[in-house]
Amino acid sequence: MTERIDNPIPLLEVKNLATGYGDIRVVWDVSLSVFTGKLTAVLGRNGAGKTTALRAIAGLNKVGKGSIVYKGSDVSHLPAHRRVGMGMALVQDGKRVFHRLTVQENLLLGGYTLGIGRRKMPEKLTRIYDIFPMLGDRQNVTVGQMSGGQQQMVAIGQALMAEPSLLMLDEPSGGLAPAIVDEVMGILVTLKATGMGVLLVEQQVEAAIDVADQVVVLDIGRVILDSPASELVDLDVLKEAYFGSAKLEGDASSEKHESA
Repeated sequence: MTERIDNPIPLLEVKNLATGYGDIRVVWDVSLSVFTGKLTAVLGRNGAGKTTALRAIAGLNKVGKGSIVYKGSDVSHLPAHRRVGMGMALVQDGKRVFHRLTVQENLLLGGYTLGIGRRKMPEKLTRIYDIFPMLGDRQNVTVGQMSGGQQQMVAIGQALMAEPSLLMLDEPSGGLAPAIVDEVMGILVTLKATGMGVLLVEQQVEAAIDVADQVVVLDIGRVILDSPASELVDLDVLKEAYFGSAKLEGDASSEKHESA
């Protein structure tokens, strides 16, 4: 893998990860790193193993082989809730929010799920509203009445209630208009500027590269490209890697989420 010079010690280091569902192996050999204040984007076609790898890193899928080291500790076989307690947060695809509850109720429920005590809730809410002023303005609005982009912000806000050091996101751009995708990506830039490490699984290639520090491309459960984003000036490199003659954005964004 390419050496990073900004910080020699990764916040997250995944080595030779193999995982899947039961006896079905989906990810065969994935290695990647995330550094404090940096964003690693994981790209690949549907079925490449992106979501499966992310789920294993978060503790939702069992690790068959390899290791997951977070803040110097091997968490490969820790349950998901233990990883959350250590500062790892996952925003799953599909904007998993409670549509009949208000913004604040969603955030509070997310806080309780993460084990945050009642006394600390006001402080946590204030922090989320500082990051997302729009949510503060609409804290008493039912989430089901909000746009897809606003719902995505609620989902990210839920994950941020625990003040994680590592934020993992599975295709946060799914189903969003291009302008809203840019807004969501801008939020990720703001978060990494605070020192948070970000691991982003995306289909919107150009949007992801624009905010990424490191880009990892998967195909059939293996890493086929690992490069600093700054070196991917010519996107034809990515086309040759796994898109063929497909357009980088339109075609990718119109595909369904990968089942793997």
